[in-house]
Amino acid sequence: MLWLGNAYTQGICDKYIDWLVSPRKRLFVGLLVAVIYTVSSVLLLTLLFEHIGQFSVDFGNSISGTLIFSTGISIIIWLFFTGKEFLFAYRQIAVNAEKLHTENITSRFEALKSQVNPHFLFNSLNSLSDLVYEDADLAAKFIKQLSEVYRYVLDSREKDLVPLDEELKFLHSYLFLQKIRFGEKLQFEVNLPNSSALQIPPVSLQILAENALKHNIVSQEDPLRISIFQEGNYLIFRNNLQKKTVLKEESAGIGLANIEARFEILSHQKVQIEEAGGYFTVKLPLIKSL
Repeated sequence: MLWLGNAYTQGICDKYIDWLVSPRKRLFVGLLVAVIYTVSSVLLLTLLFEHIGQFSVDFGNSISGTLIFSTGISIIIWLFFTGKEFLFAYRQIAVNAEKLHTENITSRFEALKSQVNPHFLFNSLNSLSDLVYEDADLAAKFIKQLSEVYRYVLDSREKDLVPLDEELKFLHSYLFLQKIRFGEKLQFEVNLPNSSALQIPPVSLQILAENALKHNIVSQEDPLRISIFQEGNYLIFRNNLQKKTVLKEESAGIGLANIEARFEILSHQKVQIEEAGGYFTVKLPLIKSL
């Protein structure tokens, strides 16, 4: 009677007082209900046994000991049910928190991916608009290569990660477009001995290359040199530092921030950015294929 009765009364308390909303109130009410139910049950059972068995009970001494003993048992039972409900409530909190965290990460990541494609297309069209007035034939070649480059962007826009080999091919195509504009003013070198088992968020290297071209002087006297290589568990993107004093367009800061956020979500590691020794260096954590 004590076990099933306390289980039932605690269930009623759970129905009307939520552990997650009012934990202190639920604790106090649960204990009070357990004591009241126990005392009432013991008294009722004692009177019932007295009536059926035709014997008298000393309500002064013997019943008080029975009540104390029974209340102690009920408190133990109450602690069991309280611990069970508390653990269930705690687990639900953890599940809800993880669900919210996952949904938040998903929405953040989708927002980050949506930044990449418009950002790339906008800057490419800006480059093309300058080139049309300078050399129509070269602009035609640029358009053809741009269509191939943007096909990769469209194909990879729904992907969180792409093979590093594919990203490097895309980067070569992008830098080919830039070489049409800059010629030998732009130089790049890729030295990655084994990239087949690695992955990277799509368009990451292109954003870094675009960032280097936007913020640095690219001239015959001071060519921009880009190098990509592996150092430990990082992919290194490095360019010589020769900052422009005035930018043609104001930087919104989307590029690097986008890369930092995407890598932190996907690899749980931070991108390292250094500006020292005449170089601007970005260290991207290597993500191995599953």
